Amino acid sequence: MRPKEISLNIRPISPEVEQSLDEAADEHLVAANYSTPLRPDAFEMSDEEKIERIEHHFREIMHVLGLDLTDDSLSGTPRRVAKMYVKEAFSGLNPKNRPHARLFENKYKYDQMLVEKDITFYSHCEHHFVPIFGKAHVAYFSTGKVIGLSKINRIVQYFAKRPQVQERLTVQIAREIMRVLQTPDVGVVIDATHLCVASRGVGDTNSRTGTAYFSGKFNDENIRKEFLNYINSK
Repeated sequence: MRPKEISLNIRPISPEVEQSLDEAADEHLVAANYSTPLRPDAFEMSDEEKIERIEHHFREIMHVLGLDLTDDSLSGTPRRVAKMYVKEAFSGLNPKNRPHARLFENKYKYDQMLVEKDITFYSHCEHHFVPIFGKAHVAYFSTGKVIGLSKINRIVQYFAKRPQVQERLTVQIAREIMRVLQTPDVGVVIDATHLCVASRGVGDTNSRTGTAYFSGKFNDENIRKEFLNYINSK
């Protein structure tokens, strides 16, 4: 499935434009589904409090399943799972973990497409809490600023470390790149395997899912084709 191409048709993002970006975006596809669903009180508990609560509830789940929690191999599992959820697998839910990208002047006056491809990510399907994993490919045109390449990876990882659907993940990465780099010219393609398809249900281990987001210059067919040809090259 490939989502509808989205064009925001905005100028390089000023603080004023950034504030109204949600209104400028496509109301039905972007604004309605862009944010991860979170309660207003999502961060009132500390990480340690969350770990303790999840540990307790996961211990109950294991007990209901009939597992012997006195066994040496299982006794520490509730705590391990709780720490993994809060500190690793779903750490992208906490805004304090949002990457802080330092901007640099584009002093080389590089005005062509910059592409970082094959960014490996691991996420979790929000419908069954089983893994999604794959590759993200990100491209942009500078409007005068650039960021360190590793920050693009960190942005991908930040939004991947949440319960996700792939369409939302694609949009979140693209919009964050637009916001940070103050450019409307961004392309994001994601190719992923969903274990909710491969390891349960239909049990199809061969299928993969592709999503894409193109804005600004990437709505030009030739530029989009250049990007896609590059990420598909060896």
